[in-house]
Amino acid sequence: MADIRVQSLHKPILVSEYLFRRLYQVGVRSVHGVPGDYNLVALDYLPKCGLKWVGSVNELNAAYAADGYARVKQIGALITTFGVGELSAINGVAGAFSEHIPVVHIVGYPSTLSQRDGMLLHHTLGNGDFNVFANMSTQITCQVAKLNNPSDIADQIDHALRECWVHSRPVYITLPTDMVQAQVEGARLESPIDLSEPRNDPEREDYVVDVILRYLNAAKNPLLLVDAGAIRHRVLSEVHDLVSKSDLPVFVTPMGKGAMNEQHANFGGVYAGDGSHPPEVKGIVESSDLIISIGALKSDFNTAGFSYRTSQLNSIDLHNDHCAVRYSTYPGVRMKGVLQKIIEQIDSKQLNIHPSPTVQNEVKDHHDESATITQAWFWPRLGEFLSDRDIVITETGTASFGIWDTKFPPGVTALSQVLWGSIGWSVGACQGAALATRDMNEKRRTILLVGDGSFQLTAQELSTMVRHELNPIIFVICNEGFTIERFIHGMDASYNDIANWDNQALVDVFGGQGKAQKFTVKTKSELNSLLGNPNFKAANELQFVELHMPKKDAPRALVMTAEASARTNAKMQ
Repeated sequence: MADIRVQSLHKPILVSEYLFRRLYQVGVRSVHGVPGDYNLVALDYLPKCGLKWVGSVNELNAAYAADGYARVKQIGALITTFGVGELSAINGVAGAFSEHIPVVHIVGYPSTLSQRDGMLLHHTLGNGDFNVFANMSTQITCQVAKLNNPSDIADQIDHALRECWVHSRPVYITLPTDMVQAQVEGARLESPIDLSEPRNDPEREDYVVDVILRYLNAAKNPLLLVDAGAIRHRVLSEVHDLVSKSDLPVFVTPMGKGAMNEQHANFGGVYAGDGSHPPEVKGIVESSDLIISIGALKSDFNTAGFSYRTSQLNSIDLHNDHCAVRYSTYPGVRMKGVLQKIIEQIDSKQLNIHPSPTVQNEVKDHHDESATITQAWFWPRLGEFLSDRDIVITETGTASFGIWDTKFPPGVTALSQVLWGSIGWSVGACQGAALATRDMNEKRRTILLVGDGSFQLTAQELSTMVRHELNPIIFVICNEGFTIERFIHGMDASYNDIANWDNQALVDVFGGQGKAQKFTVKTKSELNSLLGNPNFKAANELQFVELHMPKKDAPRALVMTAEASARTNAKMQ
């Protein structure tokens, strides 16, 4: 008997096709994940909808890669199977939630009939509960959509994708096997999902803008401080316009690296309390009588162990869902609209402007006669190697702290996972970022800096890079283990040691023989020679560098943050 619900559809389309075409419309071009029997039929429809299947080596790496892809492409997608697959990915999805990264996590589910009858299926806990894993994901996503009823599915998909975009956080979508080929109204695809920013109440917005401008005009030494939220919630164009219109000095936090053109005359460096660079930044920011903070995330590692010494009385904090002016909070007043009106109304002639400190890559200041590559010398030297619009991925630990002392050329995109801090994240994220760049038809170098300890957690993702002919430059910092952990606790403890791998051999093992260049660098002169090599700089193939550095050497910011972290960990109630 014909289904009357299908007969009423003007342009019937399969649920899987509707979902994948919507993904394409919001910007996804490649989908990460691992095949499993509950998602196999759905995967058949990806090519028909213009999407490429990546196929990662495991679900955790796939989640990391979808995260890296989304940071470059502005949204990413991940497909896993029910239970075993999604739980392997859950750490990566939690990191995306923590760091405000829009990832669409699609889970191939057992059929609605199996769920209704509580069947004893594989990948379940054997108790008939098919909601237990979805319930877990409610804590690390901003929307859970269970596609169980064809009459609701199109609405659920559209709403979930909008929530993912607007909140810049993951969403979780279940796709039961019997819904993959169910039909929904395809005519809806002719109208794109509304991804526009929610508008503020005009009166509330005008009031907040007026208050901010009054404080700004009265301030003796105001400045801007740009953090991760400005990147994640897509207000960088407004931030750049504000700097140009106001001529205010601007600083970034560690998580805000890459948010500003660091060659701009108004750029003053990185503010991270005691870890600030240049060092004079700390005094400049903390003596300001008005700090306009945009998208702040004041985590321990983003503040060098909570070493900020700023007063809320001298602060205006702009966020994606509220604004705070000194001790007054305005819920629901979003920063994008506020920034746009400030730009319209601000008059730089009424402001007290102080010049920003000069920021340089201080290679000569940290050079010594030793051949050893030190952390203090390397990170400024890296700044001289970088080019406009590079994508730089730094792993939790040594790299994410060392990069504070690297001054970027214009247009560099910096990816790091400072808040969630899952070691191994950067290798998957590198694959996703490099793929996103290619999907955007852009010629940009992707550069990964990862410690040897972290690399061992996710090294298999090299095979995905090779298989898809991606050409990142990978620096594996070989310093015999988990350096950040050593400085927090256990400098010589065996639990911070790792096995000594032949990292270069992995490139061949994972299929890269004849498709990649491999290097070992142990001295300053060797590194200078490599970084100056035109073929290496061109990055026309995957390039893998073992970069040897002393075991007990670390970036200055890591040392002070690790000391603060150790004190925090030791505190008793």
